[in-house]
Amino acid sequence: MTTAAVDRVNRCFARLTEVDRPEAWISIRPQGEVIAEAAEIDRRTAAGEALPLAGLVFGVKDNIDVTGLPTTAGHPGFSHLPERTATAVARLIEAGALVIGKTNLDQFATGLVGTRSPYGAVRNARHPERISGGSSAGSAVAVALGVVDFALGTDTAGSGRVPAALNRIVGLKSSYGIVPLDGVVPACRSYDCVTAFAADVGLATAVTRIMAGPSALSPSSRAWPADVVLGAPPAPRVAVPAPRFLDVLSAPHRASFAASVESLVAHGAVIAEIDLQPFLDCARLLYDGALVSERSAAYGEFLAGHPDGADPTVARIAAAAATRTGPELVADQEAVARYRLLTRGLLEGFDALLVPTAPEHPTLAEVSADPLGVNSRMGLFTNFMNLLDMAGVAVPAAGADIAGDGAADGEFGVTVVVRGFEDQVAVDLAAVLTGEDRPPVLPTGGIELALFGAHLSGQPLNHQLVERGARLVGPVRTSADYRMVALPTTPAKPGIVRATGAGVSLAAEIWSLSPAALGDFLALLPRPMALGRLTFADGVERLGFLCSEPEGPDISAAGGWLNHLAGATPGTPSA
Repeated sequence: MTTAAVDRVNRCFARLTEVDRPEAWISIRPQGEVIAEAAEIDRRTAAGEALPLAGLVFGVKDNIDVTGLPTTAGHPGFSHLPERTATAVARLIEAGALVIGKTNLDQFATGLVGTRSPYGAVRNARHPERISGGSSAGSAVAVALGVVDFALGTDTAGSGRVPAALNRIVGLKSSYGIVPLDGVVPACRSYDCVTAFAADVGLATAVTRIMAGPSALSPSSRAWPADVVLGAPPAPRVAVPAPRFLDVLSAPHRASFAASVESLVAHGAVIAEIDLQPFLDCARLLYDGALVSERSAAYGEFLAGHPDGADPTVARIAAAAATRTGPELVADQEAVARYRLLTRGLLEGFDALLVPTAPEHPTLAEVSADPLGVNSRMGLFTNFMNLLDMAGVAVPAAGADIAGDGAADGEFGVTVVVRGFEDQVAVDLAAVLTGEDRPPVLPTGGIELALFGAHLSGQPLNHQLVERGARLVGPVRTSADYRMVALPTTPAKPGIVRATGAGVSLAAEIWSLSPAALGDFLALLPRPMALGRLTFADGVERLGFLCSEPEGPDISAAGGWLNHLAGATPGTPSA
């Protein structure tokens, strides 16, 4: 029997000892206990059970509940044993992953620096004199040091993205509510998200895909909509901040950002500059406005009653938040709604926005000297995202090596930002930046449709698929049971018919569409096309277009529409 899971656990605990970063963790499970669970995972996989995360080890930010481990939210006096495991964590465990322990954080998830914890400031994985970023500090460092395969964080103002950038890993923050929030200690309940850290986009996406989906225990949880976008288009339009918004970056970091932009361009993206100011104006409402009163509601009373163990900066924020009034909160919520309309207008016609993840990488000494000022600057490019109902993937900048080992300016990353529920577009473009295949973030890939002619990639009607967020799955061939005719239409297109005699195998593309997109697409279907099921060379039946009135020359010998257009074979009269 395989011992892959057991071996992975043993390597994890050996690495824990080797890196000697105790400040990254608040609690760690006994090794023997985790090995016993790993042995059961090995037994199940040996018996043929499919476990997508079998034997992977992960850390959980200590504001997310795991039974058997105390939840502290970074305050010793808050420590308690939860009655149940958060749904997000439970789904990962069901998929075969193994919890190693709970990671350190800025107290009550309030901060972007990773230093606001009585359990110790979390040092950066690569540069111990610099900050790790927060508030999901321990989770990011545990991944970056190779202790765990992935880790969970939370994100209200950027806590799932800033630590990723500063530790040169990937942080995926999905649309609000896609990952259930039950079992998560709130910071700002209206904007909190559970996030995934990993060394690559593929694993961060797989973790998010497994966690995602509504839960009866999480009132804010949301399902993917029927018209969800399934992929980035072949030539995505990507907005970038106008140059004046990048003046806060050091010269090496500006070069890194430019290299990331050029990487997207090299893969077909079209770039245009936008005015980022409305996004930044909205971002200021998170802490400088009355929205911060949600932090008072979440933990203000507790901190007031438990000053021992409270981080002074966090306590100060909570106390100030308690002075905000109800009318002020309503006014700022209405302001956020107006900013949502304004910024959506600015992004009209764009598929994504690319921004720096953080403007700088401070030292621990710099944060100690100015804890509020430095923290405020760290959220410059992140604070607006959850307020505006956006999603994003933070990745290392394509030109990170321009800055060498980061000794002079620290680490730097970029974030692909998209509208809510367009997460797949962010994943696709992030994968371009990291040089990976584009992994699916949705649990199902939509409805597959076989296309043979004018809707193929590069053909005149392909835009009808791209505009509806369809995703190219790949090429395929039918079984040898069909004929193809050239229809007298504009634009030119073929008709597919079932052969009454000898047939041929025809080339096609499989595209995946959301249910709503498929319905909208079919509404465009002209005569003599009809939706039907076709059999393919792999033995699978798929939806595709058949022709009810096959008028035109038979071009079956070409084996496909593109071959016919290239003049591979002449057409012959159809029967």
